[in-house]
Amino acid sequence: MAKVKVQEVPVVWIQTGSCTGCSVSVLNSVSPSIKNVLIDEVVPGTHISLRFQATVMAGQGEAVLKVLEGTPKKDRDGYLLVVEGAIPTKDGGIYGTLGERDGKPLPMVVWVEELVKNAVAIVALGTCAAFGGIAAGSPNPGGYSGVDSLLKERRINKPLINVPGCPPHPDWFVGTIAAILLQGLPKPEDLDEFKRPKAFYGKLIHENCPRRAYFDEGKFARKFGEPGCLNELGCKGPVTYADCPLRLWNHGTNWCIGAGSPCIGCCEPGFPDLMAPFYQKLTDAALPAIGVEQKK
Repeated sequence: MAKVKVQEVPVVWIQTGSCTGCSVSVLNSVSPSIKNVLIDEVVPGTHISLRFQATVMAGQGEAVLKVLEGTPKKDRDGYLLVVEGAIPTKDGGIYGTLGERDGKPLPMVVWVEELVKNAVAIVALGTCAAFGGIAAGSPNPGGYSGVDSLLKERRINKPLINVPGCPPHPDWFVGTIAAILLQGLPKPEDLDEFKRPKAFYGKLIHENCPRRAYFDEGKFARKFGEPGCLNELGCKGPVTYADCPLRLWNHGTNWCIGAGSPCIGCCEPGFPDLMAPFYQKLTDAALPAIGVEQKK
């Protein structure tokens, strides 16, 4: 029997201003496992060829940087770029560098600019990569920026999918990659206004929260550990889009509100500044009319 040719999909995963938490989260993927994702055919007939990922690769130093530098030339318009972490841009990006060129430190922002130009699409993994996140929080001395803001500032037009979360659920990332392999790049109607896949970020946490009935009945917890809606304790579920209450974390073990903590809104633009103080009640003006059709 003739052997079916497997399509190789090159992926370059660069970490910029990152705590590596997004990588750790994705590495904890259970079904499929990260082994399945990297070694097996995630989609029959299609295999991911991970060219660069600093956390998991065995190589180091100049040899692997040559691979990173050579990918845009070797796989022009044929690789998927994953960016993890916010990108330092102030003072030429000197506050975050990766390797050297001509004897000088090479800013991460230069790497990102070079890699996005020949990528077929970019996946911004985590809230820092998508929106700036913690790294871009005030006063932001390094001028950290999310990928979308950087692309607009540099007038680079490339397809972008944001997969925010601090960190993102592994299913959000693996599911996004699988969808791209199966169906191609998402259509505009598949993404929300912040370029997040609606399949994972299409509903407010408040809509599916197991404590929602308490909210409707006006029963609110006044201190941690009490039954009741956590709105008085600062829950940001009414303004946060993600499927955490349905998907749960750690292979369906638990999630923030299930563990007694209010949602801190980590999937939203402006996190953490716009969601702070985390344990202070949202103003009534910020609460959406859940279940009521919004006027256009």
